[in-house]
Amino acid sequence: MKLTSTTWVTVDGVMQGLGGPDEDRSGGFERGGWVMPYYDEEAAAHLNRVYQGADAFLFGRRTYEIFAGYWGAMADPDTNPIAAALNSRPKYVASTVLTDPGWSETTVLSGDPAGAVAELKARPGGELQVHGSGALLRRLLAERLVDEVTLLVCPVVLGQGRRLFPDDGPDTALDPVGARTTPKGVEIRVYRPAGRPRYTTAAPAPVG
Repeated sequence: MKLTSTTWVTVDGVMQGLGGPDEDRSGGFERGGWVMPYYDEEAAAHLNRVYQGADAFLFGRRTYEIFAGYWGAMADPDTNPIAAALNSRPKYVASTVLTDPGWSETTVLSGDPAGAVAELKARPGGELQVHGSGALLRRLLAERLVDEVTLLVCPVVLGQGRRLFPDDGPDTALDPVGARTTPKGVEIRVYRPAGRPRYTTAAPAPVG
């Protein structure tokens, strides 16, 4: 399977608490709910297509619990394309503390996540999708297991919150695959990881 990731981020790279003020207040975060002012029909249509294209989903524990509490608790999930996909397809959650997930079709990956994900990728199928799950995504990028990265960048700077890429993370080169901007200013950027970046010394621009 192809491993892809889709992550909402701010211009300063924050990914925490996008869904609402009370979604995730860990670490004293007080600026949740920053996505909805920019969530337009084009962004919604894009996400509907993404989720419907998944063969299976992979989460870190924190994101899994948020998704299970929202998408997994919908009374009639078949009326929503995202909920329908999430509730009907296999889900994997990397966790050493979660033992009894309540969401149907969930498998807990309690061992080494990189090894478990490598085994999942070796199976036949289309897309294994990671949504949110920053700590897990950083680990998978470091292990060179991610095939495609999509960032949905909202035109806002929060100034606090967990960032997707911290100051001391691994370095990764990204090849641009595509980009477009929705009417409300969300930049949908698609990249393919391309190993480590090249580092060179700046040189004067040629004259003439």
